[in-house]
Amino acid sequence: MAATAAAVTFELPEVEAELDRGQRTQGDVVRELQARIRSMQRNRIDTRALPTHPALGDLLPNGALSAGGSYAVVGSTTLALALLQGASAAGAWCAVVGVPDLGVEATAGLGVDLDRLVLVPHPGAQWLAVVAALVDVVSIVLVKPPRPAPGVPRIGEATAGRLSSRLRQREAVLVSLGDWPRVDARLAVTESAWAGLGAGFGHLVGRQATVTSASAAWSGRPRSRRLWLPGPGGASIEPVLARPEAAADRAARLRAAG
Repeated sequence: MAATAAAVTFELPEVEAELDRGQRTQGDVVRELQARIRSMQRNRIDTRALPTHPALGDLLPNGALSAGGSYAVVGSTTLALALLQGASAAGAWCAVVGVPDLGVEATAGLGVDLDRLVLVPHPGAQWLAVVAALVDVVSIVLVKPPRPAPGVPRIGEATAGRLSSRLRQREAVLVSLGDWPRVDARLAVTESAWAGLGAGFGHLVGRQATVTSASAAWSGRPRSRRLWLPGPGGASIEPVLARPEAAADRAARLRAAG
């Protein structure tokens, strides 16, 4: 176990080697991971609805993450992390599995509390057991499923069904970077463009993106919002302002203050 910034990082390659040699079982790995996380101060939000980033509430059924639910995010790690922001700020523990290139500074900039964030960047063949173990002890698990063989679905219905049952039992939430079967909502970046550059001059102030959400709760009528992803000055995401010049003014104030 190592500390990256304030986040807690679990590296598992040595565990996989021991599994290959028959020195430990998958159950040993799961129990050890759970015990090490429980040894830290842990907090779950005692509610059926976990708050999310204020800019994303309109894109989720009931305006929040439902305890026991699962969500898919396509096309943006920033968007997936932003879903964790509200619950993390409220004191919940979160985990990120299978995202080795995650930027912890950018994650903190989105409002995720690194003191209550568990990272497992390289779960390897144990990713399913690791995710199931984390569901038992944290409120939200963000996972990037492993890439399957050509022609094989990334996540099968049976696997998703087993995890879904566990999520309901533990009242936890799963956020998948990539498609996942039978999610409560699927969020995708359907259009994006960087702002701030002119004809050979200027500099980037942020990216405007259209985020579209599909959910069975909306009877086949997707919802969309235009967001800064990231916002002017590189901070958190926020709705695109009605007046384009207002965003540039805000970015200029941020640069002057910084």
